Amino acid sequence: MNEIAKRLAVVRENIAAAAMRAGRGEADVRLMAVTKFVPIERMALAVDAGVTLIGENRAQEFTEKLTFYKQRRLEAHFIGQLQTNKVKYICGNADLIQSVDRDALLDAIARRAEALGIVQPILLQVNIGNEPQKGGFAPDALDAYVEAALGRKSVALRGLMCVPPAGEPESARPFFRQMRGLYERLQRAVPSVDTLSMGMSHDYPVAIEEGSTLVRVGTAIFGARTVQGGNQNG
Repeated sequence: MNEIAKRLAVVRENIAAAAMRAGRGEADVRLMAVTKFVPIERMALAVDAGVTLIGENRAQEFTEKLTFYKQRRLEAHFIGQLQTNKVKYICGNADLIQSVDRDALLDAIARRAEALGIVQPILLQVNIGNEPQKGGFAPDALDAYVEAALGRKSVALRGLMCVPPAGEPESARPFFRQMRGLYERLQRAVPSVDTLSMGMSHDYPVAIEEGSTLVRVGTAIFGARTVQGGNQNG
């Protein structure tokens, strides 16, 4: 068993244990392998070990790996900050755009999807810590943006995503708990909503305990990578 397969096995064990602690089943939580700066050769090892869902942060890298996603029949999500001028590369190619964090981006995705004749699934990113340096909608303003997303026929709102303030895993728990409250309220209003994306390599067990349905794990699977600026989101 190679190193990536071994790390992946540990992550899966941790997911199962965290789900059990929360009275949930392992199948209630989806595992995304975050592949920012991970070459295709190493991605292939994870796929061979059972990974079927991947997430990319950068539009250029997503585009460069698109053929690999299709050849291996992977579900591919875009999880990084998306510039409006890069929407044309992602919309229609990503199975889910998780990081819709502002009006202009929502509008750009809706226009592109309409032009393509498709419905693009999205998540709304919530700035759960109200951090000025991070993107996302303020929790107390979320209702207006939910309404805006639901009003666009060319997008399908699937749920919410967040990146909590940096810190020890336990320090994220209240933010994850708040996100679960927002998510459950959204689910009651929109029954088709099915995704609460929260939890990364350092805090995914806590996120699962607090209700995450999808965790974004990169470093814990692939090891430390050379990051060329920005949050790895995994």
